[in-house]
Amino acid sequence: MKTIYPKDLATQEFHALLQGSIAPRPIAFASTIDNAGNVNLSPFSFFNLFSTNPAILVFSPSRRVRDNTTKHTLENVKEVPEVVIHVVHYGMVEQMSLASTEYPREVDEFVKAGFTAIPSTEVKPPRIKEAKVAFECKVNEVKSLGDQGGAGNLVICEVIAVHVDEEIFDQNGVIDPNKIDLVARLGGNWYSRTNGTALFEIPKPLRTMGIGVDQIPEEIRNSPVLTGNNLGRLGNVEQLPSAEEIKVFGESPILEEMRLRFKNDYESWIYHIHELAKQLLEKGEVEAAWKTLLQKL
Repeated sequence: MKTIYPKDLATQEFHALLQGSIAPRPIAFASTIDNAGNVNLSPFSFFNLFSTNPAILVFSPSRRVRDNTTKHTLENVKEVPEVVIHVVHYGMVEQMSLASTEYPREVDEFVKAGFTAIPSTEVKPPRIKEAKVAFECKVNEVKSLGDQGGAGNLVICEVIAVHVDEEIFDQNGVIDPNKIDLVARLGGNWYSRTNGTALFEIPKPLRTMGIGVDQIPEEIRNSPVLTGNNLGRLGNVEQLPSAEEIKVFGESPILEEMRLRFKNDYESWIYHIHELAKQLLEKGEVEAAWKTLLQKL
């Protein structure tokens, strides 16, 4: 494990290290306006949700590392403390990237990137018609984090209206991650897409009290096959199956065949039992995995 101290690297190098490791990051595609009516549209990946009530989003237009200059977005929100933050979906990612070009102040990135600007309902900056979600916000505060290149400026925004494309909802009225098809920022030129096989679910242990990894029998906890993720899923159950349930499950043809095959080879029995349990866990069949792991030879 290599240890690195910020003071030992050039700011640009440390910037790349941070962006490459703290990822994926959601993207705030922010439209702002200045006192003269010049519109700016620019993406920022130093961004997230920080409160629901009040609804607070925070993004950071950092000072440029190379020359310590500030961005039009930062200057705009100080003049007109309003912003529309759009989330970025895959169908607009190339246009979003184009909008990040450092055009002169008088150039409208809506036009350059080929987006349709439509009026917002509560704030002055326009919003992107092609966006699937747009948050109209008032800027409560701009907090500077430093005066050197790379220093952030926290733009603390309170959401006052949200526009959502109804096509991204599922049958229960909840946003479907496959339909919204979000894009996130990695390091360098890399992005990630929250769609397809990249999506997976993990049951939240909010309403249940999982037994915890520490309560898993030592032979299973020290398995040569099961991963930390596998153990975490096993530890998220409230209780283990009963002896009767384990006995009935063990009468399956697969387990009976394994008992016969490995009756004189306990080490191989354990390895194959754990392999089978791992396959079950990866299919989400946690109870069956436990019943497999608790079998006796």
